[in-house]
Amino acid sequence: MIDKLEMFVALAREGHFGRAALAHGVTQPTLSSAIRALEDQLGVQLVIRSARYQGLTPEGLRTLDWARRITRDARLLREEMRGTRRGVAGHLRLGVIPTALARVATITAPLMAAHPEVRMTIRSASSKEIIEGLETFELDAGVSYIDGLPARLSHIPFFDEHYRLVERGQDTAPLPWVEAATRPLCLLTPEMQNRRIIDHHLSEAGVQAEARLSSNSTIALLAHVASGNWAAILPEALAEGLMLPEGCTARPLTPEAVHPVGLLLPARDLISPALAALIAQVGRSV
Repeated sequence: MIDKLEMFVALAREGHFGRAALAHGVTQPTLSSAIRALEDQLGVQLVIRSARYQGLTPEGLRTLDWARRITRDARLLREEMRGTRRGVAGHLRLGVIPTALARVATITAPLMAAHPEVRMTIRSASSKEIIEGLETFELDAGVSYIDGLPARLSHIPFFDEHYRLVERGQDTAPLPWVEAATRPLCLLTPEMQNRRIIDHHLSEAGVQAEARLSSNSTIALLAHVASGNWAAILPEALAEGLMLPEGCTARPLTPEAVHPVGLLLPARDLISPALAALIAQVGRSV
């Protein structure tokens, strides 16, 4: 039954029989037969069918909640039993806000070096998407802002985010937020929490961001800054080191603004050995 539930979860996630079959590594007829067999076992219709997938019935939505929990627990059991033979092992799915991607290797690389049997999938996602992924068991953990975190999630502090104005030139002197607003800014899109943070600090300085160019990709922002016609307000981790375009500087913004970023965890009794190892690694990095 676990296999059928896993295919059902894949169908709900992908919203398409063909894509769900591909994601689960089976043929579409095999997946369709498994869903029908699951419906027969439970005695209810789970999927609204026509010429193509049309969503889940009310019974299907309720079953999806159970299926996510059951398949998650089954995966944890497999990983724990595998760990008794080979040490810490398993597949961790980590959602990371784009502005923290430059820092995440400081915890994932040592973890994977210490535990060669651990596999990792890192997804760039907004803070909202990370919370949703944790609640639907699509993610095992997240790296995101901890300000205003829902009470149903826990967190472990990771690092403090500071902000820089990135532009071409040699001047590295601190710059007031109010003066940064006079630059031709390219910023992250409004749905990103980092953009909301930046808008808030500019508003505190009595100005409003006039972003002629917005993108949900920090790479796109840095590419435009590198062209020489733009400036961007970015976290320190992205604005310095390997991510800083040649010929550009990262200027501290005053007054200094600090926002904590942490490892987000769902409130669950059971965690996998791999996730426990990741939690320990974050603790060592602080």
